Amino acid sequence: GSSPDVTIGLQRDPALAQLITQISPERIRDTDSILVSFGTRHTMADTLSLTRGIGAARRFLHQRLSAYSAECGGCLRVEYNPEMMEVTRHPQKPSVNIVNVLAWLPGRDTSRIVVIGGHYDSCVCNVDRFDFTSDAPGADDDGSGTAAVVELARVFSQRHPRGLDATVLFALYSGEELGLLGSTHLARRLHAANYRIVAAMTDDIVGNVIADDGQVDSTSVRIFAAEPDNGPSRELGRYAWAVGSIYNPGFEVFPVFRLDRVGRGGDHSPFVTLRDPGLRFTERLENYKRQHLPTDLLKDVNFGYVANVARLNAAVIGGLASAPPVPDSVTVRRDRGSGGQKWLMGWKPVAGATSYEIVVRRTTSATHDRVIPVGSVSSYLLPYQLDDVWAGVRSVGANGHRSIAVVVPAPVFVTR
Repeated sequence: GSSPDVTIGLQRDPALAQLITQISPERIRDTDSILVSFGTRHTMADTLSLTRGIGAARRFLHQRLSAYSAECGGCLRVEYNPEMMEVTRHPQKPSVNIVNVLAWLPGRDTSRIVVIGGHYDSCVCNVDRFDFTSDAPGADDDGSGTAAVVELARVFSQRHPRGLDATVLFALYSGEELGLLGSTHLARRLHAANYRIVAAMTDDIVGNVIADDGQVDSTSVRIFAAEPDNGPSRELGRYAWAVGSIYNPGFEVFPVFRLDRVGRGGDHSPFVTLRDPGLRFTERLENYKRQHLPTDLLKDVNFGYVANVARLNAAVIGGLASAPPVPDSVTVRRDRGSGGQKWLMGWKPVAGATSYEIVVRRTTSATHDRVIPVGSVSSYLLPYQLDDVWAGVRSVGANGHRSIAVVVPAPVFVTR
């Protein structure tokens, strides 16, 4: 049957479409193959060797990102982001230096950040979570996502050496396999510094196309968007679903409306806990013989597929980092003048927005059913009974890029 229109009124930006074509599966493969060559990237592995362990891996990543920065005139700020953290899952609870590798592409508005991350640590957790000496190639989990993020840093720094409207932060996390340690400390640090997180996304396990039972799917990717249904992560999911169909229509976005796979977690979770819009990208078919085991090998990663995931990431990053901030202080009240059948929405205008759009959907619709352009105003009389729908407002920039929507009635967050 005909698939529903999930584009929710977003427009194709030819410059962003051009950027997306620059993503190279060969370069992604090269980065992943070097990561695998370090034997193990266990968070507690050797940090001194130049050829083996997590220290060698992070120095390589820092070096590669620094080389990209040199090519764009120093446009990327590359840094180590260390934090001594207790590994609470370990019987001895040792303190370990959890070192993220970060590359910042500063925007015109440095207070807003789009985060795209992957974790470079690996493990043979299914044999022994704390075995930090055996080979743990981690080619798919998560060499694939790490290599995708490195490639995104290359392409965005080359195409936008002066940055976009918002800052883009390319984050390579450590400590994921020991309990999301690197992403937890980065999320806390960004909040402590009062950054506004436009989106926090993670690519984790994005390279396998063959399941253990022989099923193959190389043409779709899952995105996991946490509850509540009117909250920021779900809105980010709807945005990613839309830009996927606009910029790479042959590569289907399969949205899953939950935080993550059942019983599993990812580096977007600490951001979602802090009520930021968060999203996890992961392959449509997992192969559990290739996760947390010595058999997670480079030969089984499909780099054409990883590149397609990176192209989807690029569409989300490029769109949201070019869009104005979301409308501020959004309110809604029943309009007495209409006998209570209409509702008055209000918001504070934001810098960079030249107009606003109202989005409306039935409560049973997966994404927005209607988009209503309302111009450069700060209120709108909604011609719907809000009791029966979700309504939201989003900002539109002069360049045609839209923010995600802020939905009313306001989301109620269930504290995890």
